[in-house]
Amino acid sequence: MKNLFKHLFIALTFSVSFSWSVVAQQADSAAAKTDSANAKTDSAAAAPASASAEQAPAEETFHQILKQKFIEGDPTWMTPVLLCLIIGLAISIERVITLNLATTNTEKLLKDVESALNTGGIEAARKVTAATKGPVAAIFTQGLLRAEEGIEMVEKSVVAYGSVEMSRLERGLVWISLFIALAPMLGFLGTVVGMIGAFDAIEAAGDISPSLVAGGIKVALLTTVAGLIVAIILQVLYNYCVSKIDAIVGQMEDASIALVDALVKYQNKNK
Repeated sequence: MKNLFKHLFIALTFSVSFSWSVVAQQADSAAAKTDSANAKTDSAAAAPASASAEQAPAEETFHQILKQKFIEGDPTWMTPVLLCLIIGLAISIERVITLNLATTNTEKLLKDVESALNTGGIEAARKVTAATKGPVAAIFTQGLLRAEEGIEMVEKSVVAYGSVEMSRLERGLVWISLFIALAPMLGFLGTVVGMIGAFDAIEAAGDISPSLVAGGIKVALLTTVAGLIVAIILQVLYNYCVSKIDAIVGQMEDASIALVDALVKYQNKNK
């Protein structure tokens, strides 16, 4: 929960600062356009006819295009979509890193546990699993703690603790799915509000001008595009996390069966 509040605070701070910078840039851009228009008017009267050949304007960078589209889409509605992207990416990246760190070399761990059982018994095997990170090793440790109570208790402990580890692996996914659904909704909301504004402009003008309609619709649809892009990015990361969790859970189930078999062999050997 602390990590969630930390992500929310960082994302909110970033989005607010980004919005203010965009608004400031929008004001500076408007002032620059006014100054440029005045300068062009003054230079047109004094410039010779031979000065008509000018250099082509420099191409806009991708970052500048994004800022321009953000401004055109209205920061009031683009900021919540950006907030969904930032928070969703923060949680997704944290989950991807955590899940990759939770991956264990199960075959090597099983060999080490079996070797420790044959040489030092259950206590030696428990030290091996306790020194290894990951949910598989944690399940092994819980199972070995109940080894002296019988195989049936080992199986129950492994199943119960496996559910706990699975819930830890799935932590945070509900928030990613929330932002996947929320981003397009916010985009559609901005589009609807923008369309209402466009029709208000048409009503105020008293005429359906193609440029007026096209401009209003273009601005309104930018929020939908932004929401869909955010949803696509987060959906890819969400599916990666789900597939990674499925792989780890499969390893946990296979390793649990192998642990029970190793304990059965150890007990039969020491009867």
